[in-house]
Amino acid sequence: MARQTTPKKTSRTRYSDEYKSEALKLAERLGVKGAAKELGLHESQLYGWRSKARQQESTSDAEQRLQAENARLKRQLAEQQEELQIPKKGVGVLREAAQVRYAFMEKHAPEFSIKAMARVLKVSRSGFYAWRKRKGNPSPRQRRREARDAEIKVLFEAGKGRNGSIRLTKDMVAIGVPCNRKTVADSLRRQGLRAKAAKKFKATTYSKHNLPVAPNLLEQNFTAGQPNQKWVGDITYLWTDEGWLYLATMIDLYSRKIVGWAMSERMTAALVCNALEMALWRRKMPSGVIVHSDRGSQYCSNDYQNLMTRHDLQCSMSAKGNCYDNACAESFFHSLKVELIHGERFRTRKAMKEAVFEYIEVDYNRTRRHSANGHLSPEAFEAQQAA
Repeated sequence: MARQTTPKKTSRTRYSDEYKSEALKLAERLGVKGAAKELGLHESQLYGWRSKARQQESTSDAEQRLQAENARLKRQLAEQQEELQIPKKGVGVLREAAQVRYAFMEKHAPEFSIKAMARVLKVSRSGFYAWRKRKGNPSPRQRRREARDAEIKVLFEAGKGRNGSIRLTKDMVAIGVPCNRKTVADSLRRQGLRAKAAKKFKATTYSKHNLPVAPNLLEQNFTAGQPNQKWVGDITYLWTDEGWLYLATMIDLYSRKIVGWAMSERMTAALVCNALEMALWRRKMPSGVIVHSDRGSQYCSNDYQNLMTRHDLQCSMSAKGNCYDNACAESFFHSLKVELIHGERFRTRKAMKEAVFEYIEVDYNRTRRHSANGHLSPEAFEAQQAA
């Protein structure tokens, strides 16, 4: 039986330097406000991290960054000013069907850009152009189907092509457009939209060593009644044009949330230690957690085991050669590679790090629906249970 965990009192959550670095890169792409919202942080945290990072840069680098930031802000301000004018012209249009919004866009195309109107009215540009091409005298049934197709396509693209009919059906219900899975599947097929397909991948860690191993405390029981009761960790490898990048993760089985992760060019004990330390910081230093992994040499190393002992964690390891003992970690890596990696080319490790960071912290933890959570994202599930 898993021991009850009592989180130690700490003043605040700590974040690793790697986390801060990737968060700041996301802020450069989305803006501080957008990145803070996506990551569940305060804007002041990102501003503080950015200020400290900039103090370490040379004067010329800081000036170049400032010029780029000014250009971005001017561009953003111009876009926002345009977007603020659009609702004044179309009061109530957002409550109407997609075809009504398309008609508004066509009428006001001389005044506003199609891109801005599509963003404000929450429709896709491709849907608008397709509507304009098909425009004629469609039947009411055809109009309903076209509106539904457009909504499904918007949701499919918002999910970056990762969600199939099951998740998209849940998304449609969430936005107030109930329909069944067969209807969504037919729409996807009709529009030529197909969720990213699965591919096989193999284990990464090396278990042929003489280091001590821990017993299997988990025994394939992947349920947890509360946070910080059971964590599972594993390592996978990601290919870039510069060579391999290794990713270590730590998952809380309560919500399937990735509570710790680390990336490195080398698959060392430090890699798994960094992932475990991030999990400890983010979960405010709990003790008594069952931390499960395979028998890889990284997890059996003195550094990792000392870290486990120092924080009063219970070590658990899979049986030799049994991948099913760590199925949840394998399942996450499967989703990561299917939804993010396969079919894409990453020229640098830096580009891969940025993509993986955004997938974990924005997509997987905060928005991606998980069947084990009743089709809620990990963070939404934890928030619901805490309410």
